[in-house]
Amino acid sequence: MPGPEPLRAADVAACRAVLRRNSRTFHAASLLLPARVRAPASVLYGFCRVADDTVDLHGGRGPAIAALRARLDAAYAGAPQERALGAVLRGHGIPRLVPEMLLEGLAWDAEGRRYATREALFDYAARVAGTVGAMMALLMGARSPQSLARACDLGVAMQLTNIARDVGEDARAGRLYLPLDALRAAGLEPEDFLAAPRFGPALAGVVRELLQVADGLYRRAGAGIARLPVDCRPGIEAARRMYAAIGDEVLRHGGDSVTRRAVVPRGRQLRLLARSLVAAPWPSAAALAQPPLAANQALVEASAAEPLPPSSHGLGAVIELFERLERRDRAPLPLVARGGP
Repeated sequence: MPGPEPLRAADVAACRAVLRRNSRTFHAASLLLPARVRAPASVLYGFCRVADDTVDLHGGRGPAIAALRARLDAAYAGAPQERALGAVLRGHGIPRLVPEMLLEGLAWDAEGRRYATREALFDYAARVAGTVGAMMALLMGARSPQSLARACDLGVAMQLTNIARDVGEDARAGRLYLPLDALRAAGLEPEDFLAAPRFGPALAGVVRELLQVADGLYRRAGAGIARLPVDCRPGIEAARRMYAAIGDEVLRHGGDSVTRRAVVPRGRQLRLLARSLVAAPWPSAAALAQPPLAANQALVEASAAEPLPPSSHGLGAVIELFERLERRDRAPLPLVARGGP
């Protein structure tokens, strides 16, 4: 059976332009990805960006979400008007649940949802960012549950970093993503904070705690990066390092993301990119074996269960072979009985 239609250069170029305008961090990291991954990743980013803008503009679950779901229908059906998106989704075996969860998270954004607990915040982060981690893993051929779980960890960690960086900006726009129970435990009433966003020691503690959670997820994600194809590792490692550096900048200023917005200096970005080319993450078996976050469980299960499209079976067979060899290498050696005296 023939594979899906190849991506057209004009489609990819348009998506790359959207990526370059809207996310300098992702754009810089994507330059380290091999072309076979960079092109479809750009198409997915283009869809995610358009989806986010559409929901922001029109709001809620109404016509905007219906229009985006219609785009997914057309893409999965192979309709010509969605040739690029369809080629990526179908050609890389991305199950429908994954982009559907992304759209659900964008709808939560438009509704102005707030999150009572850290676990509720994880549910949101899984939808708007864990989904992206799962899709990127599938683009690179990483389909084992362990690799997918770590990819989703990375997405959630990045989203938590975004939230910690944008506390003041979000509050001034009437949005609040910090867990409400953590704010109240720190003596901050959410409505009072939204009415007059101010930075202080109590808020700094909430921000630091969120970044500590993100840091743990970044460390776990490193074990998944170590399992990716060798030529894919530098780009994803660069994204991990550069996003973690945003959190470091927030902490360097005492956790203040109300009066200032953390920006990683250009020189440090370049150093992080360079290190990503030469410093591979440690392949920790213990970190790799950690179960997925409960919020990411459905993403991991659906992505691992989706069959590879026929055009990708060769890649899947190679990856499966390497995973079998790695499992065999980690297995304990059998005890050999000694002979006579």
